[in-house]
Amino acid sequence: MYDVIIVGAGPAGLSAALLLGRSRRRVLVCDSGKPRNGASQAMHGYLTRDGIAPREFLGIARDQLKEYDCVELRDVEVTAAECQRDSRFHVTLASGEELRSRKLLIATGVVDNVPAIPGFLDLFGSSVFHCPYCDGWEVRDQPLAIYGRGARGYGLSLELTGWSRDLVLCTDGPSEIGAEDLARLARQRIAVREDRLTRLEGRNGILERVVFETGEPLPRRALFFTTGQTQRSKLAVALGCEFNDKGTVRTGKYESTHLPGLYVAGDASRAVQWVVVAAAEGAEAAFAINSDLLKEDLR
Repeated sequence: MYDVIIVGAGPAGLSAALLLGRSRRRVLVCDSGKPRNGASQAMHGYLTRDGIAPREFLGIARDQLKEYDCVELRDVEVTAAECQRDSRFHVTLASGEELRSRKLLIATGVVDNVPAIPGFLDLFGSSVFHCPYCDGWEVRDQPLAIYGRGARGYGLSLELTGWSRDLVLCTDGPSEIGAEDLARLARQRIAVREDRLTRLEGRNGILERVVFETGEPLPRRALFFTTGQTQRSKLAVALGCEFNDKGTVRTGKYESTHLPGLYVAGDASRAVQWVVVAAAEGAEAAFAINSDLLKEDLR
């Protein structure tokens, strides 16, 4: 019986494990080894760690956990979880092993829906991005493309004006943007191309042009896309969690959920999906979990 099982060893999960370890809780952290920012060359916006490679950041975090002998890390996927009648959690690993814990923290994050267009995956993380706060500075004042349509494409286009004024929204078909909003984009000198995309072309990880089925190719230095995301793990769905309009888990105070003892932290739970925020959510969840455990132990 573990005090806590943490599913996901990203910033949220490792941050929670650190504080729970310091609280002398018996913790198991399980991870499938598929971080959302695995393709990124550097992460940004984390004080004292701005520009560090994501895997180096996670390596430092894992090394610091070695001091706490009550924290165990396993590189294995959690395939199933359920809350039993005694309010304990029953967890099944990909290896077939079955474990139990008093509390469960899901910190598995999300997966970006990368368009199935040749060149997207090849350039993803080097000149194709999903977050201007994470990567906008490095391509500031450069010619940028936005991939998306409807409210998503419209919103990201306006957001990117803080980093560049040379913007083209590529909707890969009908824009699904109303006349009033199209007029606002035009006032901001943001062009809209509804031609179907065929591929992205670049060299050495750097985008050079966007190629369409019709019309001239579009020279660009980088592309930001907004095509939604899905949960990395199906555990939150299986446990009956509620989801918001963005597809992330609706959580309450200290990353709590509808189910007592179940917490969700990191990209899987919040709209602001930054590494520094994920780590903070993990810390908040750890505080709440340890407080609950103390109350149970002193009852």
